[in-house]
Amino acid sequence: MIELRNDRLVFSFPDVHADAEFAIDFQRTLRIPDDDTDYSLPPGLGRFPVRHVDDFARSVPARWLDHGGVMLPMYQSEALWLNFSRGGADFSYPFAVKIATGKRDAITGRAWSDGLHGKQDYVVIPKQPWLDGYCVEKGIIRQFVAMPLGAGYSAEEQITGEAEHGGIQVIAYPMRRDAYERRRKEWEASPRSMWASDVEYCAPAFLSVREDAYDMGLAPGGRMRQEIYDDPYELDEWDTGNASRCFIHIANSMVWRAITGTNPPTTPPTAKEYTNAGLPWFEYYGGDAKALDGAGTLAGLKSVVRLGKEKGDVPLPENEPVTPGNIVHLRSALTPEQVREGRF
Repeated sequence: MIELRNDRLVFSFPDVHADAEFAIDFQRTLRIPDDDTDYSLPPGLGRFPVRHVDDFARSVPARWLDHGGVMLPMYQSEALWLNFSRGGADFSYPFAVKIATGKRDAITGRAWSDGLHGKQDYVVIPKQPWLDGYCVEKGIIRQFVAMPLGAGYSAEEQITGEAEHGGIQVIAYPMRRDAYERRRKEWEASPRSMWASDVEYCAPAFLSVREDAYDMGLAPGGRMRQEIYDDPYELDEWDTGNASRCFIHIANSMVWRAITGTNPPTTPPTAKEYTNAGLPWFEYYGGDAKALDGAGTLAGLKSVVRLGKEKGDVPLPENEPVTPGNIVHLRSALTPEQVREGRF
């Protein structure tokens, strides 16, 4: 079952286990410069508003109703990241979660398909606290950036040559009940379990249409240091017989007003404005968790700026490089006494 609670998608599987619940929210954020520099994690600036597609059946395209799901507004060239957290259970239940944009997997670049595969095409919750973009190489992602579907920039269009789906697609598989019960005994015996709490890097918040203008897709933007963690479990520990999936439609922010009659959020600050104000960027240390290698298909995508230059276009305004000075280090999988070993 999937519920929309306070702009969060909450996935729960009470028939599998009472603890089998987690949530996804979609965080507004800075668009990092697309200049081939590897940047730290930008902050969360609050959740995007999320609404049921069915509540606006008279205003949205018929194909959105076919997909069902939910919708959120984004400005052209705006960025987002996906935040994973406990839905409300007292203990964090593991999930295998597949994320795609335009029905192309964000971890492998492969076409959308149900099920889990030997070459990992999913993230493991709660080991993976968030996802900011496409896994292009080990320890590096390219940020999710909204662009109009049909303009040629989205990952979907670059891989398939078609502007067909857009949006974000998510499918979640819980851990099997027997595997969870067995592993929970191991986790509870640990002095400090990373499974018991969430890690966040949020900052204080700032401040009638043609149907072919409705859809937005996500495209690869700037480079960011972020690891996609290897699945530490056996593939058969995931309960692939139980799954829930959701289609998240992305509406152009101006179209959002026409659909809902409400204003979209104000535009976020630029990376330059944020950095000049001395506000924090983040580095996340995930302990000894193993990171996945990037996908060749995704590594071969052209960033929005690079493709724009080839088109003779300037798709990303205010793309000036920045040098973050206030960097906060986040810790996970460490005991309270353990000292984190940094770079030398």
